[in-house]
Amino acid sequence: MADAKSDGVTYTPRALADFVAGRVVSAAVPVCGRAARILDPAVGHGELLLALLDRLEGPVEVYGFETDPLALAEARARLSKEYPEAVLSLRLGSFLDHVLDDFAGGLFGVASPYDLIIANPPYVRTQIIGADRAQQLAQQFGLTGRVDLYHAFLLGMAKVLAPDGAAGFIVSNRFMTTKGGASARAGMVTNLRLREVYDLGDTKLFDAAVLPAVLIARGPEAEPSVSSFLSIYQTKADPSHTAADPIAALGHNGAVALPDGRTFLVQHGTLDTGGDPAGVWRLASAGVESWLATVAKHTWGTFREIGKTRVGIKTCADKVFVPKSWDRELELHRPLTTHHTAQRFRPEPPNRKVLYPHHLVDGRKQTVDLAEYPASRAYLEEHRETLEGRRYVIEAGRQWYEIWVPQNPADWPAPKLVFRDISEQPTFWMDLEGTVVNGDCYWLTGDEDLLWLALGVANSTFIERFYDLRFNNKLYAGRRRFITQYVEQFPVPDPTSSTARAIVAACRVLYARLADGPDPTLERQIDEMVWTAFGLPVEEI
Repeated sequence: MADAKSDGVTYTPRALADFVAGRVVSAAVPVCGRAARILDPAVGHGELLLALLDRLEGPVEVYGFETDPLALAEARARLSKEYPEAVLSLRLGSFLDHVLDDFAGGLFGVASPYDLIIANPPYVRTQIIGADRAQQLAQQFGLTGRVDLYHAFLLGMAKVLAPDGAAGFIVSNRFMTTKGGASARAGMVTNLRLREVYDLGDTKLFDAAVLPAVLIARGPEAEPSVSSFLSIYQTKADPSHTAADPIAALGHNGAVALPDGRTFLVQHGTLDTGGDPAGVWRLASAGVESWLATVAKHTWGTFREIGKTRVGIKTCADKVFVPKSWDRELELHRPLTTHHTAQRFRPEPPNRKVLYPHHLVDGRKQTVDLAEYPASRAYLEEHRETLEGRRYVIEAGRQWYEIWVPQNPADWPAPKLVFRDISEQPTFWMDLEGTVVNGDCYWLTGDEDLLWLALGVANSTFIERFYDLRFNNKLYAGRRRFITQYVEQFPVPDPTSSTARAIVAACRVLYARLADGPDPTLERQIDEMVWTAFGLPVEEI
């Protein structure tokens, strides 16, 4: 079953439970002379434990935690019925409570570690569980940034796995690439011997909107080995294999067709962290490394060298500052860029306005004097109660009518490269209208020629390929997240090269032509030039 609970738990479907259990047993060393100790820190309905016990022989002691009493009762009943000889120690409560409160004495008072661990930890941001608990978890496990509860679960389980034990974890694949997952990745690489990593991508094995990954590991004293890495994502490529389901498809390499009409690209390689335990996890293979080496050879710099990538303004009162329509004209109105006008290379004309009460005085950002803007002042006074309800603005010593994150007013008149966060195809455009960028988009400013060059690179099929090989983070239906930590690493070819200069010139021409309609021929020519600039033949993406 794959029911989702309000506390972030997503129960594991049996097909995935069987797969993880099989890989754990394959990695395990048989326990001799005593009962094997098994742990599931988030038992749910017992699906993972049942799948694991189906594959074990000999006596077992089963330990587990669950915060849902109904789920725990069902798991206990199922396990007792199927395995009456197993010794069950299932407890109502949080696994992390025991890690934090009883760590020195051992979980359940048992000093011995666990031989086998199988887990699908809950996906809950620490912000949701409360500031005090989040701080406690962060201090105990060395977590930083925007982390998830399952990061603490992973590090907690790594602590209690036997030195030569085996474990299988189901996690969100975001863990492998986000900044918030860095400390957990470092702990997994440092404290365990990772054996296998499976990025199960958009296989939709869960009913919930979870893109899962599976980690198979041994304890820290197990023999070191190269960690394999398999990924599977939906593709439009012609299949060369067939399989009954996504799990069976993992046995192939290449495009695999399923009976339901979907086709998946399965890639096999090894885990690469870039030499940094906290680094992004990605799939490496001889072909991939050769491709990236060619790119590196032809890279002059990155988008980070062009300028700082920022998110747009955050008003914390959009209904006041950026309503969908205005019933009057105000002196402080400025044109606003949002994702609604997003188009590749050239956006639609801005159709929204923002009341922007900020300007520069002697080179410094300041809030305007409303006495100089009577119409804007009257409007803001009408909404004063709402705006003063943002107590954090007042407590920070700010004016009650300020935008919470206005960015720098000096940047808005300059040419800006703007882009959407999530899209199947990269959607970057040039803003030459001096608009204010809303918080649903990202943007950067810098040397104008470099911005035009970056525009061509960012909208190319080359960057789609680079993104997939370098960051290994796709969402459902081939969509990608274009956020700062990725975009700032996009490569830029030598801007003085003839190809780079041709890209800049072509992007300027395309921008002008798009005012009259699409120009797919010129866009395709720019795409081909980008591949050439990085020393690569054009690939079909």
